[in-house]
Amino acid sequence: MQFDRLKRRDFITLLGGTAVAWPVAVRAQQPAMPMIGFVTGLSSNYVSGRKPAFRAGLREAGYVEGQNVVVEYHSVEGQSGRLSGVMTDLIDRRVAVIVAVGGTDPAKAAKAATTTIPIVFISAADPLGAGIVTRLNRPEGNITGISILGTSLEAKRLGLLHDIVPRASTIGALVNPGFSDADLELREVEEAASHVKQQIFVVRVSMESELDGAFASLARQGAGGLLIVSDPFFASHRDQLVALAAHYKMPTMYHQREYADAGGLVSYAPDFADGYRQGGVYAGKILKGARPADLPVMQASKFELVINLKTARTLGLTIPADVLSIADQVIE
Repeated sequence: MQFDRLKRRDFITLLGGTAVAWPVAVRAQQPAMPMIGFVTGLSSNYVSGRKPAFRAGLREAGYVEGQNVVVEYHSVEGQSGRLSGVMTDLIDRRVAVIVAVGGTDPAKAAKAATTTIPIVFISAADPLGAGIVTRLNRPEGNITGISILGTSLEAKRLGLLHDIVPRASTIGALVNPGFSDADLELREVEEAASHVKQQIFVVRVSMESELDGAFASLARQGAGGLLIVSDPFFASHRDQLVALAAHYKMPTMYHQREYADAGGLVSYAPDFADGYRQGGVYAGKILKGARPADLPVMQASKFELVINLKTARTLGLTIPADVLSIADQVIE
């Protein structure tokens, strides 16, 4: 009898100990904080400059990296073939949100990899034309994002460059044929050129090793200016492009303000930093329970013209007063 009571007591003690230990073991297997997988095709150096804006958006939504959310940053450094493997790894690790950044390839890879994990894209490409979403106001499925509209501004950029170098008989256009919006960009450039009766010399570049040769070719053609169209590949080689433009004394229009900050002549672009901030806000809203389908694709509404007068003086250019008057920032 005493033995039976002892066995029952030991059993209850053992059961109680197991009941206490089991949840601890389960908790140890679960992540302490939700994880965001931030995946980009852009270079890690480029993306490092965008992280503060993304983190600011997360803070607006109530999340602070390292305190109540973990963000893992992955850059494939322009090698889109690596995207599938990165997405598979993030899915296996059960991330709460995938943020796909730069062009359309990361968003497409994320969309192909999962129909359940929420996806937020941040891209300058056309999300409708690329097939990322079918509607902007109520995107279907598990994907929404921020359309920065960088690729729909080529006509405006060419017009501004023409105003800055009106005597140039030929203006070059640097295009990456591997970019999903390359044909659209080129059509915009060619249509705009026909309106101002401007001859365009197109140079197609898809590898870093081809950049120097592209500028040499433009110089041989006597190009009096250059338009570098919006493209993640070019954004990842910003410093090299600015240096080549300086070396060849080529007045160049860029698609992001960071080029002008780095010494480029002029940029006309959406506010990319604000786009990344909005992406952080959307990721935070999803962590709080919002469905991507209930978050409309946001489109850029802020655009800025930045002129580097120091570079203009180096090139011997006088920026027309009417162009200066509409500049959002003039770098002295």
